[in-house]
Amino acid sequence: MDKPYRPQLSNAARPATFTVPAVDEHGAEVPTAIAGEHPLTLYVDKREIVTLMTLGGAPEALAIGYLRNQRLVQELEDIVSVQVDWETDAVAVTTRDGLGAQEQRMAKRTVTTGCGQGTVFGDLMEEIDGIRLRDDVILTRDTLYALLDNVRRHDTIYKQSGAIHGCALARGSEILYFVEDVGRHNAVDAIAGLMWLDRVEGSDKIFYTTGRLTSEMVIKSAQMGIPFLVSRSGLTKMGHDVAQRIGMTMFGRATNKHYLLFTGAQRFRP
Repeated sequence: MDKPYRPQLSNAARPATFTVPAVDEHGAEVPTAIAGEHPLTLYVDKREIVTLMTLGGAPEALAIGYLRNQRLVQELEDIVSVQVDWETDAVAVTTRDGLGAQEQRMAKRTVTTGCGQGTVFGDLMEEIDGIRLRDDVILTRDTLYALLDNVRRHDTIYKQSGAIHGCALARGSEILYFVEDVGRHNAVDAIAGLMWLDRVEGSDKIFYTTGRLTSEMVIKSAQMGIPFLVSRSGLTKMGHDVAQRIGMTMFGRATNKHYLLFTGAQRFRP
């Protein structure tokens, strides 16, 4: 059997943390881990698209997921190669046939509330009414609690250095991917890229984020077909409106055995 298509990828992950000296309240020097942060300018067919500030842990997946979530490429097969060069702080994406009709999406940028000033090309609400999420999948309270416990136990860069956001994709309580970055929109884009590369479908999955649930986070999760969105943080009015509009099951303030169910109660069994 032929292997599923994958573009040519560099393997250019950066170290997640760096150790620097600090002085504590007693005047003692304390070597301290801090999160990495690097500019990464995305070029598609030699055209500059955007500069992302990233931890650098999964730069190839980040580039692919960004293009996917911005609807600038339609299929993984449209991408020939993704090559990261940290000497120039650039990632070069080569496509098979160019961006074509997607060029017009870059004419309008909406600056979002994502950490690091994320951008969404095109109309923020474009195509949202065409998204259909599965209604025949159920999440139980016990599974939600087990997932939150697994996230809590997960060995994260945040525990070492702070200053970052984490996102996870789960099947039930099982964590399939856990990605951390300096902005939650980068982490969700990287997971979108990994899902494409690994041919993982989102229609029965749970997306977890440490960050607040803005319209951008809801839309990106919906574009991946994911019906469940969980955050340990709060949400915005527009995030709530979009989740309600598309019928997404959305939880906020979810930690330990506490949660607030805001939308999509039809998929949840307490």
